[in-house]
Amino acid sequence: MNPFEMDVHFRWSDLDPNFHIRHSVYYDLCAQLRTMAFQNIGFSLEFFAKNKIGPVLFREECSFRKELHFGDAVKLKLEVIRLAKDGSRFSVVHYFMRDDVVCATLTIDGAFMNTELRKLTALPDEAIPFLNKIPKAEAFEWVTR
Repeated sequence: MNPFEMDVHFRWSDLDPNFHIRHSVYYDLCAQLRTMAFQNIGFSLEFFAKNKIGPVLFREECSFRKELHFGDAVKLKLEVIRLAKDGSRFSVVHYFMRDDVVCATLTIDGAFMNTELRKLTALPDEAIPFLNKIPKAEAFEWVTR
């Protein structure tokens, strides 16, 4: 099983009045996949609590290309597109795929915050190898803070 993708099964409650998938469902599903993927590579809630850090989002943007409907077989995948070498900042793109067609992309820009100081921080050195487990997009780039 690839921890950076999941099969999506839409529920009746995911529909909007036009009978396609409600926009906020895209955001919720991406947050679920990120949380599961982070957990799988070692960024568990316990790890965050122990190190007094947590992820924060600065921007979250979805681009809708093709309608998705109840009953569609959809796969949701994620890749990192930008990353600071110390892990302090990151950008992730999520792809909603029906067959081989990208139906929507959702991009986030985020960072890690010290939960006691309420300030942005780098990851602990022990966490840097976790970042290498996240698939990188074809257009991946390293960024400086």
